[in-house]
Parts: sequence; C-alpha cells; structure tokens
Amino acid sequence: MTTAVSANRIELLQIADAVAREKNIDKEIVLEALEEAIQKAARSRYGAENEIKAHIERKTGDIKLYRVLEVVEHVENHATELTLKDAEKMKKGAVIGDLLADELPPIDFGRVAAQTAKQVIVQKVRDAERERQYKEYQDRIGEIINGVVKRVEYGNVIVDVGQAEAIIRRDQMIPREHMRNGDRIRAYIMDVRQELPANLSVPFSS
Repeated sequence: MTTAVSANRIELLQIADAVAREKNIDKEIVLEALEEAIQKAARSRYGAENEIKAHIERKTGDIKLYRVLEVVEHVENHATELTLKDAEKMKKGAVIGDLLADELPPIDFGRVAAQTAKQVIVQKVRDAERERQYKEYQDRIGEIINGVVKRVEYGNVIVDVGQAEAIIRRDQMIPREHMRNGDRIRAYIMDVRQELPANLSVPFSS
C-alpha cells in the first residue's frame, strides 16, 4: 500500500511537470490547480461548510489537508470557528482572531477528484495562456503582424497569429474582400483585451 501511494505522489509531480512544459506555463500554476481540485474533493467528503486547504509538498508530492478554524469569542459556526479555550489546546498562546490549521486524515480522492482536477487544470491553463498572450501583445498596438485565417464566424475573421488568436470584425474589413480558411494576411493591431482575442484591422492582405 505504501508503495502505491508513493508512486501516486511521484506521478502527481510528473503530471504537473508535463502539463507545465506542454502548455508553456509555470509549474506552480499547475500545482495550485491540483491543490484547488483536492480541496473541492475534500469538501465533498467532509462537508461544504468547512474551510479546507490542501498543500502538495513540492519535492515529495505528499498531500496535506487542513481545516481552517478562526478563534472567536462566541462560536456561531462549528465548522469554521472555535473558542479560545479549544484553540489553546491546538496552539499555545492563541488569541481571538487567529486562524488555526487543524490537520485532517488523508483520503482516497478517486475518480471524482481526478476529473475535478482535470477541469480545474484546464481552466487554470486557459487563464495562464490568456494572461501570457495579453502581456505579449499589450504593447504592440499599431504594429503590423502576419497571420493565417483560422475561421470565419458571422462575418468576423478569426486569425491565428502564432501564440494567440486575433479577430477582424466585419466592419473593419476591406470592402468587397472575402477571406477563406488558410489565407495568409497582414494586419495591424488596433486593440488588445485580456478577455478577447486581439482586435486587428486589415490594411492589406497577401
């Protein structure tokens, strides 16, 4: 049993390494996504009312689970609060307002957690890629770039510009010009927004 757990821990770190390399993002972002997924799975096991934090040891892959409790004068929510008297049993010198970490026993997260982890990682990767693309293009407004038409949607043209996608809106097209998938074009960057593809205008195509 110990060998299997050890293998799973090693595999966890290997997966994080592989995803980080494939998507060209920081490995720490992937590990944080895994921690978030583990937290969600743990809440489904211990109760959604609990404030649960997960930590993956970066060198060994060990997973630690904690229930976060706030020290209060009068307890209203036993899932997230505890009295000063009880807090002193966990931490000598605790005071009102302290946040204490009550370690929880490890659990087998199973398929549900694995699926949740996948979903969280996919979203984190998308967010990281969007942030990276935004930083790459935010200072390039007015610059002429090359691209390839990827698809046409409702008259708007989606352009592959290498590490990102851009959009040429229908009202910014050259009159009577029609573009098809695979066409190579040159355009200048009019605007860059974090939540949308870069906005291009086409002065000419080739």
